[in-house]
Amino acid sequence: MSGPSPFTVPTRFDGAPDRVALVIPGVGYTPARPLLHFARSVLLQHGWTVQELWWRVPDDFSQFTEDDRIAWVEGQVTQAIDAEAGACRLLVGKSLGTLACGIAADQNIAAAWLTPLLTFDHVARSLQRAKAPTLLIGGSADKLWDSRIAESLRHDVLEVPSADHSLELPDDAPGSVEVLRHVVSRLDGFVGSLGR
Repeated sequence: MSGPSPFTVPTRFDGAPDRVALVIPGVGYTPARPLLHFARSVLLQHGWTVQELWWRVPDDFSQFTEDDRIAWVEGQVTQAIDAEAGACRLLVGKSLGTLACGIAADQNIAAAWLTPLLTFDHVARSLQRAKAPTLLIGGSADKLWDSRIAESLRHDVLEVPSADHSLELPDDAPGSVEVLRHVVSRLDGFVGSLGR
């Protein structure tokens, strides 16, 4: 895990300077993909400054232990949060990015986690500790989502029937677009509930 960091934050969309939301990608699910693209739009409509974290996962990432993966993600996210000098008040993460949920819990930062890795003990334990407003969205056909764990938490939860890890319905493009509409609507309600 040595060498230069593959961390970049090439895009910033300005709203309220004291209300920064950090958008955190998955392994190959960049901020340009639909869930995170529309998350950014929702945040901007609610007056947030949006910082998108773009990263290139290290070439040997598949050989990382779970602890190494957590440390790598937390390092990238901590660097981005620290750059905002206390203004980062919301995290929106997808898949691998949800390994940062321990940071949200420790720093009492609100969070919306799209397809959180609930089968990872670190994620489940961190979400149990989280006290800030938290939204969890996952699909019942996603092997990394656990309905039992999601229901046991005191957070706002949206489970999409038959949706996979991309929150899409296999072989059903129109249905997948409808899922996206529902997810974006739920995210809009959550972000709106955070106030100013």
